[in-house]
Amino acid sequence: MKKSINTILLPAIAIIATLGILCASTLTTFAQSKTNATTAQPGYYRMQVGDFEVTALSDGTIPLDLQKLLTNTKPGEIDKLLAQNYLQTTVETSVNAYLIKANNKLILIDAGTAGNYGPSLGQLSKNLINAGYSPGQIDAVLLTHIHIDHTGGLMDGDKLAFPNAIIYISKPEVDFWFNEENKKNVPERLKSYYHDAEVTVGPYLKAGKVKTFDYGAELFPGISPIASPGHTPGHTFFALESKGQKLLFWGDIMHASEVQLEDPSVTIQFDVDPKAAAEARKKAFAEAVKNGYWVAADHVSFPGIGHLRANGTKYVWVPANYSTAGLVQ
Repeated sequence: MKKSINTILLPAIAIIATLGILCASTLTTFAQSKTNATTAQPGYYRMQVGDFEVTALSDGTIPLDLQKLLTNTKPGEIDKLLAQNYLQTTVETSVNAYLIKANNKLILIDAGTAGNYGPSLGQLSKNLINAGYSPGQIDAVLLTHIHIDHTGGLMDGDKLAFPNAIIYISKPEVDFWFNEENKKNVPERLKSYYHDAEVTVGPYLKAGKVKTFDYGAELFPGISPIASPGHTPGHTFFALESKGQKLLFWGDIMHASEVQLEDPSVTIQFDVDPKAAAEARKKAFAEAVKNGYWVAADHVSFPGIGHLRANGTKYVWVPANYSTAGLVQ
């Protein structure tokens, strides 16, 4: 039986209010401390995956009050798990993107926030330049999904930030966010999501620079999309494979690794379909452990690249060993 649009979307309506209201005071304090910092942190990290060079790019960090944002939790669970990791309930959360240098092409996975969430974010273009590339050199941007912390960086004011790039988005994702009937029937507060899609992805659509895809075929040699709906209806993983090595770009499969690795059923207010998001996460975790490949996650502490290891019914994040040569081990 089909769900109504309200039933599917209602769990997600708090995202705008949450970031705009719940985190406002924290974000202001955090931004001030970042502004007063005497030195900036390095914002890129390279590694080699077969024939492909992968560069993790930091867009910055944002403080998230996980006590208010996480859902489907057990009493005391959040405080306990965060304390075990020496964290407070407001966690400085990374926003990561990834650049693939493949077959003379530069392919970006997600695009960060631009200036939408304050000065502690919007660092992607700067870090891209520091890594030795310019936005005009990017050939393609693969979007895991359409949320503004992944699409905001597509625009530089009213100009295309990546003027020579084609934007690749799953057909289910575009169909969902650019559907006028959906927009008319959703609650008023949720219409901001559609506005965000219009102002960040819309200009590329109008310019004929968006290519939608279905699943089951490579987008580029060695790069394939994998359906992972739940967080959004067209949320997508991207698999990079070369010379027997594999890296899976996870997008938003988890937002609070310290909690969700211990309890993958925990969801977040940002999820459009929380139940489906939890199932996708459980499947992704199990497959990553079974197959032992690399994973890259947009909201795991920068650079967000590592492996997963099982610990009974729970999971442990094993970050990539730091390498000055950028070699995988």
